[in-house]
Amino acid sequence: MEPNQIATLMENAILTVFFMSAPMLLIGLAVGVLVSIFQAVTQINEVTLVFIPKMLGVGLVAWLAGPWIFGRFELYVTEVFSTLSTLAAG
Repeated sequence: MEPNQIATLMENAILTVFFMSAPMLLIGLAVGVLVSIFQAVTQINEVTLVFIPKMLGVGLVAWLAGPWIFGRFELYVTEVFSTLSTLAAG
């Protein structure tokens, strides 16, 4: 296995993980900012207030984006196995 092939596989792994986690992380960030703005406006300083909306938002996005996330993962695993099979074959 050549170094450029390893680098390509690693680059694709990092991009796949990024794309798989990005929807949930972005929703968590957006919900956190919205709840923080709400807390600042109403002057409610409750630390645990942000937990439930974030959990619900991330859970909802994971449920809605689940098929897409697993599709990305399936494409990456297929690419890895096809690369490994071509390397093993010669």
